[in-house]
Amino acid sequence: MSRGAEAIAVPGPVVPAAVPPEARGLARDGVRLMIAGPGRIAHARFHDLPEYLAPGDLLVMNTSATLAAAVDGARDRRPVTVHLSTELPDGKWAVELRPGRRADGPLREVSPGDTIELPAGRLHVVEAYPDADATPSRLWRCRLVVPCPVPAYLARHGRPIAYDYVPDDWPLASYQTVFGREPGSAEMPSAARPFTHELVTELATRGVTVAPIRLHTGVSSLEAGEAPLPEPYLVPATTARLVEDTRRHGGRVVAVGTTVTRALETVAGPDGHVAVGEGWTDLVLGPNRPARVVDGLITGWHAPGASHLQLLEAVAGADIVAAAYESARSAGYLWHEFGDSALLLP
Repeated sequence: MSRGAEAIAVPGPVVPAAVPPEARGLARDGVRLMIAGPGRIAHARFHDLPEYLAPGDLLVMNTSATLAAAVDGARDRRPVTVHLSTELPDGKWAVELRPGRRADGPLREVSPGDTIELPAGRLHVVEAYPDADATPSRLWRCRLVVPCPVPAYLARHGRPIAYDYVPDDWPLASYQTVFGREPGSAEMPSAARPFTHELVTELATRGVTVAPIRLHTGVSSLEAGEAPLPEPYLVPATTARLVEDTRRHGGRVVAVGTTVTRALETVAGPDGHVAVGEGWTDLVLGPNRPARVVDGLITGWHAPGASHLQLLEAVAGADIVAAAYESARSAGYLWHEFGDSALLLP
């Protein structure tokens, strides 16, 4: 009998990683790696990843780089932390406001027309996002008024988004992956953080191909039961062809993270054909929409109750995901963006 997301959502003794692995005396690829498949759980280190992939497999990774998307502001002279989540097609921003630097939840007492003072700029609250009629709302559609392009403004005045389980400030470089090239993510596509240039080279010498997509991810602080928000993505022609060729020749398509999975599955037809695609995806994977082209998934450990868990189940199946999470809790794996990893291979 399938245990499903309900079993995973039960609170357990999860331990968040409070500092990057480098501050714990580890290399990026020295974090723990669980390999989970049908009836199998194995434990290794991330640098052992090539042992669990085969010539002809395809790794698909995200080239989005992380913005310093947290900015100190003030509302009615009271401190507010502004999390810039996603730039919207009309040039406005989806924004989360928090009452302080390490608040454990969003600021709820927000109204359209509010103004947030920023360093050398300001933020005007327009309406709730994505539902303009929602009251209260966690995110808001806002007009950002700053004296230069947003990436340059954030490079000067911003810092990486961080939550209360990471008590210290870490430089933006700690929140970048080796694949990040195009700034746009509010938070790091963290499944790729343990990769190093040396590990990518080792994978290539063993016949594992690496291909890019781009998906700029918004804030990850979705509340339990909250569906993923629309995000901008690009699946280039070369990657679409590589996915098709890999599947045709019996290789596995392994997504590096939920962002990659969402992008690839957005452009996957019912027959598994993958097309070139660019735009905004509102795809939600789960029991009613299983994965069509992603055969395996590299992922970090998501908080119990997170919506990402349904996506993991759509790829690997409920039993494998539940067994992996039970083993991770009992074995003391570290959670969140600086934590340990899993390779799910159904």
